[in-house]
Amino acid sequence: MPRIQDRFLRYVGIDTRSAETITERHPTTDCQWNLARLLVTELQELGLKDASVNDLCFVTATLPANTNKQNPVIGFLAHIDTSPDFSGTNVKAQIIEKYDGGEIPLNKEKGIKLSPKEFPDLSRYVGQTLITTDGTTLLGADDKAGVAEIITALETLVSHPDIQHGTIKIAFTPDEETGEGIDNFDVKSFGADFAYTVDGGGLGEMEYENFNAARAAITFHGKSVHPGDAKNVLVNASLLGMEFNALLPVEQRPEYTAEREGFFLLHKFSGEISEATAVYMIRDHDRQKFEQKKALIQKCADFMNARYGSGTVDALVEDRYFNMREVLEKVIHIVDTAKQAMVEVGIEPIVKPIRGGTDGARLAFMGLPTPNLFTGGHNFHGPYEYIPVPSMEKAVQVILKIIELYTN
Repeated sequence: MPRIQDRFLRYVGIDTRSAETITERHPTTDCQWNLARLLVTELQELGLKDASVNDLCFVTATLPANTNKQNPVIGFLAHIDTSPDFSGTNVKAQIIEKYDGGEIPLNKEKGIKLSPKEFPDLSRYVGQTLITTDGTTLLGADDKAGVAEIITALETLVSHPDIQHGTIKIAFTPDEETGEGIDNFDVKSFGADFAYTVDGGGLGEMEYENFNAARAAITFHGKSVHPGDAKNVLVNASLLGMEFNALLPVEQRPEYTAEREGFFLLHKFSGEISEATAVYMIRDHDRQKFEQKKALIQKCADFMNARYGSGTVDALVEDRYFNMREVLEKVIHIVDTAKQAMVEVGIEPIVKPIRGGTDGARLAFMGLPTPNLFTGGHNFHGPYEYIPVPSMEKAVQVILKIIELYTN
């Protein structure tokens, strides 16, 4: 599949970074339209006549069934935006042919290297063609690799009409990196029975469970007076914030947790004597432990209000998303089929929980069960990002095999 490399390189050359903060605009940045419109053109050229982009920058298309057999309608999704955390402008991808297993100089001038000592997964790809950054930008495999893989799979089906398949639905979505882009997606009109996001990491990775997530916004109200007259009067709101943070378990900070262990993350803090604010990210895979974490936030606020007076601490805890496993366990065949597809194309499935969120989690609770498949990329959101071309080719094979396995 030599075209997948060229297709991917064409996409990463288009800056599609989403905004750093949530805005009222949809999409959050105008640059995402450039790739969206290109994808509509490419899908129409493949013969997907209904390919279009709506006024919120969601690209959708349908590959009609070429058999009268009763098959499920399967969706495949990827997001077009890249992370705002690192530059995605003027991406100059480098092609490393037949990787020799040593250090890869990304940028000699700045001394930036991609080393297997620091990134041991590189050793899995000796002898393969790698695509890397030039050390000054991210690459954009998250998730332009997924876009390229889905379109390449479609191209294969269109060019080989002898391959039977049911109806296939496609969506390329904006603003995944903001965490809220998929909220504007119309699941009902999309019309799939279930779907897969192609937005994961290294070869063979697959996820069907993620964190339950909540956001806690805490406001501390102090009392500011002249320090010379402060005794028994002054209440320092910033110190209240520090005291509140000390009430939370240290061992449940993200830097001390792994795998399915949850955490409290002090995401933002600002304050003066009169008022301070803190924002916490609350995460846990286990729903019961998640609810306990949220309750602990409120318990800490109640404790401080009892100590310093009612209204000293205001706590607002809001759910953001939930563990998609709750939904997917009821239709576990879509997970099992993806694992079988990997095995049949010679890949060992690596099933692991996501220590974060995914569009699939939101989609699952919107009525569209959606586990996540690998793209093949590594080290997303930074200058050390890379992707092996054979892994992209394998991702295409997995997509095609899933479709085949669901074709009666």
